[in-house]
Amino acid sequence: MLRPAVPGAQAVPEYDHTDQPDWTPTRALGRAVLLVGLLLVAGVLLGRVDLVVLATPFALGTAWALRRRPAGPPRLRIDAGDGHLVEGGPVSGTVTVGNHAAAGYDLAVVRTRTSPWLRLERGDRPHAIAVPAGGEVDVELRGEALRWGRQPLGPAGVQVAAGDGLVVSRPVIAEPRGVPVYPVTDPFDADEAMPRAAGLVGGHRSRRPGEGGELAGVRIFGPGDRLRRIDWRVSLRTRQLHVASTLSDRDAEVVLLLDVLAEAGRSGGVKGSPSVLDTTVRAAAAVAEHYLHRGDRVSMLEYGPAARRLRPATGRRQYLTVLEWLLDVRAEASPYEPYDQVFGPHVLSSDALVVVLTPLVDPRSAEMLARLTRSGRFVVAVDTLPDTAAPPGRGQWSDIAHRLWRLDRDNTIGQLREHGVPVVAWAGAGSLDLVLRDVARLASAPRPVHR
Repeated sequence: MLRPAVPGAQAVPEYDHTDQPDWTPTRALGRAVLLVGLLLVAGVLLGRVDLVVLATPFALGTAWALRRRPAGPPRLRIDAGDGHLVEGGPVSGTVTVGNHAAAGYDLAVVRTRTSPWLRLERGDRPHAIAVPAGGEVDVELRGEALRWGRQPLGPAGVQVAAGDGLVVSRPVIAEPRGVPVYPVTDPFDADEAMPRAAGLVGGHRSRRPGEGGELAGVRIFGPGDRLRRIDWRVSLRTRQLHVASTLSDRDAEVVLLLDVLAEAGRSGGVKGSPSVLDTTVRAAAAVAEHYLHRGDRVSMLEYGPAARRLRPATGRRQYLTVLEWLLDVRAEASPYEPYDQVFGPHVLSSDALVVVLTPLVDPRSAEMLARLTRSGRFVVAVDTLPDTAAPPGRGQWSDIAHRLWRLDRDNTIGQLREHGVPVVAWAGAGSLDLVLRDVARLASAPRPVHR
């Protein structure tokens, strides 16, 4: 695609030496100079004018070609599409080669490196184009995004030939552009009520009387009651005004805690088998979308060395912020205990529902769940370890060792359930209905008071 040059197209050179020339001679220029020199020397030594006449067009052609040599190096720019990219969706990018000189480029060879999770058509092949003087030519790259994350498009390099192929430019490299690919939102729906709704407005029934749609009972009319709440049947029967009282609708806070201490399994992209991080990120996006759509407040936490945190908020803006936050999730192993970093004072609300997405691979994850439960918070553990996750076979005992590890992990899950931590495997829609029902029942029961 040809268009006029736009000022400001920047490039990062591969070598940043001030003494390096922008253009270097090719072997064709060396052969032309050698041929002209041999013909002139032979004509002078042998006294033959015809050899000098034969060398004249070669000399004039070489001089004319060098006179049209561009003054500066080419410009290279990488542009990524601005659309909302999702796993499995189409992705497009553009590599632009610009020429701000008065002479055109005879040939420009463009090579691009991309992320393996961006399947681009002819993305690994060189592209040969011609760039006119004062113009730009776009090399369009189209393909499919296979996995979530900030996938790099580039770096890209270009080297051009000018002056009838007598000079070539030094390689010019453009830095890569990060293409945000958002995770696919797995279908998720939870019909159970939140364990404790403590906000001001929302879609959950609370235990406090107020303006809402849930009937709490009938009581005697008092100051401040609205006339539309009068129950005329009861009032006529008792000869005294009665009003229908309701329970206020409240929102709740949902804390999504992502365990990033370990990664297991091999990611096959959106069409292959998922890894632990794939399941964690996609499940977190689905749960956040569900509760934000219902008007609840959602916050994010990382259980790892980085201990990143996203403040609680509501609305579509928070959902977009959650998606951007999830793009930077990385599995980081650390020998230190990150509990104090993640769960410092005033970080987790006592009324919040804490959904922990964990593979339960690291022993510290089980300890963290036990601490959260002992602190009196409402905790739901979601098992994100895929069934296909298995270590590579390194000997005849690898399979037996993996089975023993699975049995030990099942025992850990059983112990957590005995201590009041519900653990459920992620299965999309309806995954948390049963455990949320149990958590809601526990929240409605009176708490013991220690004196």
